[in-house]
Order: sequence, then structure tokens, then C-alpha cells
Amino acid sequence: MPCKVAAFYQFAPLPDFRELREPLRELCASLRLKGSVLLACEGINGTLAGGSEAIEQLVEEMGRGELFGGRLDNLELKFSAASAMPFRRLKIRLKKEIVTLGNAATDPTRQVGIYVDPADWNELIADPDTLLIDTRNSFEVAMGTFEGAVDPGIRSFGQFKDFTGQHLDPTKHRKIAMFCTGGIRCEKASSYLLSLGFAEVYHLKGGILKYLESIPEGQSRWRGECFVFDERVALGHGLREREKYRAPMTDLDSSVDRI
Repeated sequence: MPCKVAAFYQFAPLPDFRELREPLRELCASLRLKGSVLLACEGINGTLAGGSEAIEQLVEEMGRGELFGGRLDNLELKFSAASAMPFRRLKIRLKKEIVTLGNAATDPTRQVGIYVDPADWNELIADPDTLLIDTRNSFEVAMGTFEGAVDPGIRSFGQFKDFTGQHLDPTKHRKIAMFCTGGIRCEKASSYLLSLGFAEVYHLKGGILKYLESIPEGQSRWRGECFVFDERVALGHGLREREKYRAPMTDLDSSVDRI
């Protein structure tokens, strides 16, 4: 049966995130949703799939309902479709970070890079003074990336700190543009670079998924497919499923570096 898939995140203070776990699990279970959600003191990060009306109810509750008390009023949301349920079960997990960088000084609620809408992205990355960096893991980069992007060669996002220390210099790299699947890793990465003294840091708002949804294929600078952490495996322009990648039901847990 076809499903609607919602990928979402927001950096927002949730000091009571432990107490939110069970009510959120009950809500998702009552709506027959499956997927994975991370809760941490710094916010929420998740991908859930189910019926269209159920997804709409979830989004309404997270943004305006009593559960989060209006604290998730600026969710970064992306919707796509799946021809079949792409998750095996529902998981609500508690984490130290909703995307793991491992640097306590990095706080996207305090400072973050300059958001760039998909419509303006091509012009930015065509500028020869822009250093374009793909912040995703190596296996994701291998499946698809933007023309001219630097692959940091990392296995997990936590290694981005090592890449920065070895290859980036705020006195030399004055204009940096970054991207990831849905935007969350770039929020952390841009905040981290700003804390190190990099002056001009940009990131793609809504990530690759929003770009593929918004930009016509004929105007796109994206090459390949975008890896997603569920049974669909990869999405193309228009967030279409790529049949050649379809595989048997998996229990891939996107709890690390999901979007």
C-alpha cells in the first residue's frame, strides 16, 4: 500500500525530552506510523511513514498540539511517497544529540550559517570562490552529489571535525557552501565552522531533498541519486523512487546522520 513519508527535524530546547518519549510513541502508534525518531535536549529528528491523513495529524500535533507546547513551531519538513511501507517498526529513541558531532560548543540555536534556498543554490556553487563541501558519509556521496563538491571521506558525521582540522583553514577558505540530505548535518556543521572563525558559511536550506523537489531536472547540478535511510534506498528528481534500487524490506535505522 502506498505511504506518505515525512522527514523532519528542528533544533529546539527540549529539556524534558525523556518525558516526551512515551507520549510521542503512543501518538505515532495510534496513527499506525512506522519509522524512527530521535529526541534529545537539543531537539527532534525523525522519518516516519504511514497514511497521508495520519502524517498530517502528526505534523499538526507536533507543531501546534499540547505534546510539545508550541516548541516545534519551525519544523524543517520534507514529504515524499513510497510505493510500500519503507520501515519495519516504530522506534522512538533518546540521544545526547539529534545528529552526532560530539562538540559541546556547537549550538545551532545560537549561531548557524546562511540558509540558501534551492532556487539560489546553483548560482552560489557556480562561483569559483565558493568551496563546496558534501557533509555526508562516503557511501552516500558515492551514490550522488553536486558537481564539483568535495567529499570529506568520512564514515560518520562525527569525523567532520577531523576533516575540518586537516583540510580547512579560515584564512584561506573564506566562502564555504555545504549540503546534506535534509539540512540537519549542515546546521551543525555550519555552527561548528562559525565557532572556529570561518566567516562566510552557507548551507542548502532543506538539503538535497528540497533541491530535488524544487529544481527541474534540466536545470539541476545534481548528479546521481540521493541515498535515504529506508527501504526505498534512493530518490531522484521530484523525489521519485528509483525502481532499480528497490530491495526487500530492511530495518535500516537512520538514527545517526539521517538527514
